[in-house]
Amino acid sequence: MSGLRSAISRLNRASVRSRSTAAAVLVVAVAMALGAALLLLLLQRGLISAVSDAADGRAADVAAQVSEEGVDNLGTDLARTTRASQIVQVLDSSGTVVAASSARADSAPLTHLRPAGGTVQRTEVGEMRLLDDDNDYLIVARGVEYGGQTYSVVVASSVETQRSTLATVAKYLAIGFPVLLLVVGAASWMLTGQALRPVERIRTRVQGIESSDLTERVPVPQTDDEIARLAATMNEMLDRLQTGQATQRAFVADASHELRSPLATIAAGLEVIEPSARGQSWQELLRLMKGEAERMRRLVENLLLLAKADDAALPMHRTEVDLDDLVDMEILRLRENNRIRVVGDVRPVRVYGDPLRLSQLIRNLVENAATAAHSTVRLSTTERDGHALLTVQDDGDGIPESDRQRVFERFVRLDTSRARASGGSGLGLSIVQEIIKAHHGTVTLGPADDGGTTATVMIPLP
Repeated sequence: MSGLRSAISRLNRASVRSRSTAAAVLVVAVAMALGAALLLLLLQRGLISAVSDAADGRAADVAAQVSEEGVDNLGTDLARTTRASQIVQVLDSSGTVVAASSARADSAPLTHLRPAGGTVQRTEVGEMRLLDDDNDYLIVARGVEYGGQTYSVVVASSVETQRSTLATVAKYLAIGFPVLLLVVGAASWMLTGQALRPVERIRTRVQGIESSDLTERVPVPQTDDEIARLAATMNEMLDRLQTGQATQRAFVADASHELRSPLATIAAGLEVIEPSARGQSWQELLRLMKGEAERMRRLVENLLLLAKADDAALPMHRTEVDLDDLVDMEILRLRENNRIRVVGDVRPVRVYGDPLRLSQLIRNLVENAATAAHSTVRLSTTERDGHALLTVQDDGDGIPESDRQRVFERFVRLDTSRARASGGSGLGLSIVQEIIKAHHGTVTLGPADDGGTTATVMIPLP
């Protein structure tokens, strides 16, 4: 029972093509088995019926001859007119053989059947040692009256030929059965594969469609069947997704552009009124408003950058860039903050990319590290395995392993209060990921030796 359940489980995990082929072979096998059994049964009954009819006819003929002529000279006629597959005996009322078609049957009766005159009895015997140990026989006995005495006409018919015929048919069925199943399996496999080929083309095309480009469509077969309707429905779904994505991107872009003007107005107004501002409260409000305006400006710029990345790809102005120079500038900028100790291990590394985007990548990683660090930030550059390797490490509390991928999602902040206090929006690492993707590199987060976090960036060398 467990083996059957295991086989069913494996079949459920197989492909549609495999399941269809297995189902077709199974159905044909069951149908063929039932058909073969019915054929053999009907053939056996037909052959035995033919033997029985022939025995009945022979017994009737001999009985008619006995009723008209008696049993004198009957043995000669029986030997001359009886076929090889039959043995005929004529017995008197005491069971004595008075005539026989063969010398093998003239000594002892073939059966104990003694029908009355005009009646017929029949039976089957498996062994008749008097005749042949191997053959099965059908016995038909007919009673006949002559001269005031009742005689029994016994006809023993061998069914060996019929059984041999049945065995031959069964043998050929057994040979043809697996051959036909193989043919059915191969045909079903090919036909199912041909029927599913459009589905495979649709799957391949859908697998190649990315969220950054929803302009592609799946091929629609010219068959006007379920698969064609499936393909058309998927194309309609892609149309809706493309429309929704375009609307979303347009909204982000429009909102970002619209926010630029009031932000610029706020910043300009604050600059104008700053010289005439008096009082400690006003000065604190002025600093607060400037900080918020700068935070909103950076948020808008980040949103615009991500909208461009989603719409197609980040605009790149590629050239040869000394990555170590960009890191040195960040180290100098970071050292102006006396709160953080900066350790640099910068070695000359040159890559091919956009210097502005790479500088933004380094700036975002360094600002995250400086915000998280307790006292020290370490930066290094080197070459390894045909790649430029940049690491930014802090000695902060670290990022849990379960969150190291999630922090690259947009607007994800593991420490909301700290991120807002520093002006963060949760978009820094998302931008880093888009920039490194445009440079065909990778960025990963891992644990640092002192308990903090290590950001590792790898960019292919030119």
